[in-house]
Amino acid sequence: MTGGKDGMNKGGKPPVDLMRYDLLAQAALRQVVRLALMRVEKDGLPGDHHFFISFDVRHPGVELSDRLRKKYSEEMTIVIQHQFWDLHVHPEHFEVGLSFDGIPEKLVIPFEAVKGFFDPAVQFGLQFEVAWEVDEGDSAQEQETPESGAADRAAPSAAEAAKGATGPAESAAEGDGDSASGTPKVVSLDAFRKK
Repeated sequence: MTGGKDGMNKGGKPPVDLMRYDLLAQAALRQVVRLALMRVEKDGLPGDHHFFISFDVRHPGVELSDRLRKKYSEEMTIVIQHQFWDLHVHPEHFEVGLSFDGIPEKLVIPFEAVKGFFDPAVQFGLQFEVAWEVDEGDSAQEQETPESGAADRAAPSAAEAAKGATGPAESAAEGDGDSASGTPKVVSLDAFRKK
């Protein structure tokens, strides 16, 4: 061990994480989202599983219509459940067809743009930080927004759903009946960071 007492280095300062384990953990957890979508692409949604996926629409590589971009200027939440088509999962992004207000749309979403993933069937959720360079002088620091959307209905953001939000989350499930009880399992990368 190279650190001294209480995790301090020789200069009396906390050690610097040059490995960037926070970024490595985030990349590994994004693979959970990718692998879950790959299973759905191959075999469809098993049982009562369905996904709320929140993403930053401003992230480079996000492709959606101008109509949707005007309606959801920062963050959007989609629901992969009953009516979706042409789900294709790639190493860096996924594509899916969804209907919004009765109009079919194709979305392309880089995994790096994903802010939240939640499966209400088993109360499992992941939250991610999204950081990227902004060209228009805006701050690259992400801000949470109450604005969220889903195919043909209002849906909570994946982060809200993962925290056990009631009301909109229940109505967004389209009356699937009883949801899993208990506290949702949410993995936040802040748990891995030193304060």
